[in-house]
This record gives sequence, structure tokens and C-alpha cells, in this order.
Amino acid sequence: MQSRLGLMAALVLSLSPVLVTDALAQRRQQMPPRGEQPGGEAPPPKQEKNFPLDASWTLLQINGKPATGHRATLKVDSNLRGTGFGGCNTFSASAYPLRQQGFAVGPIAVTKMACDKGASDFERSYLMALRTVRQWDLVEGRLVLKTGAGELRFDRGI
Repeated sequence: MQSRLGLMAALVLSLSPVLVTDALAQRRQQMPPRGEQPGGEAPPPKQEKNFPLDASWTLLQINGKPATGHRATLKVDSNLRGTGFGGCNTFSASAYPLRQQGFAVGPIAVTKMACDKGASDFERSYLMALRTVRQWDLVEGRLVLKTGAGELRFDRGI
């Protein structure tokens, strides 16, 4: 009797990988392929946006605060050169729109005009935020540059 039980247990254990494999194969056949919805429709691929090169932008907000009383601009040309006005001085830097709406700004060169303290402080905060931009987006026709600490919002300039 014990030998029959032992033989039966050995038979069950030897067949268990086959049974598990068959069960997994059946389950895979019932599941839709990865990336597809259960209804058989795949979600539409995300449309990649193109950065608006050669467009002029005027700063509206820095980290949610309006840029009233100060004028700051930005333009990225087709040579990937970012230029603009920071509130007192003009500036230029390499500006690279990257894949998946990434963005990188190289070291910024600034003219050395004498300005009042308010304009200098505003310009410094604008250029520091611009230097730390990591992502960009177009939202309702406005350019949004996202930093680790906040964002810069621009309206299309003249």
C-alpha cells in the first residue's frame, strides 16, 4: 500500500510542472498582449510635440508669481541658440529641446549693463530658473518651461 502511495506521489510530482505550464499557457491565451486594452484596442500612441523654434516668447510668470513690472524674453533659433532680454541685460546660451519634451540650457552669457536692484534681482532669478529648466510643454498656446523648483510661463511675443 505504501509503495502504491509513494508511486502515486512521484507520478503527481513529475506531472505538476506540465500541469502548471499548461495552465499558464491557457491563461496567456486569454490575456490581451501587453499595451492593449481588454477590448482589443491599443491606446493611441502619444503624439510627440515639436519645440517652437524661431518663436519669440515673453515671460508671464516665474513659479506662479506674475512677472509684472519686468520684461523678460526668450527665443530659441534653429541653430539651438537661446537669446533674450532678462530685465536689464541681453543674454545668450545653447538651448537644446530634447526627446520626450526634455530641455537643457548651457552656460548663459550676459551683457554687463548697470541696473537698479529690483531689475538685477529679477534678472538673476529669471536666468537661474532658465538655467535649471528640464522639461518644456505647450499649454493653450503658451510655452511652459519646468524646473525642479517650479516653472516659467511665457506668452507668444511680437
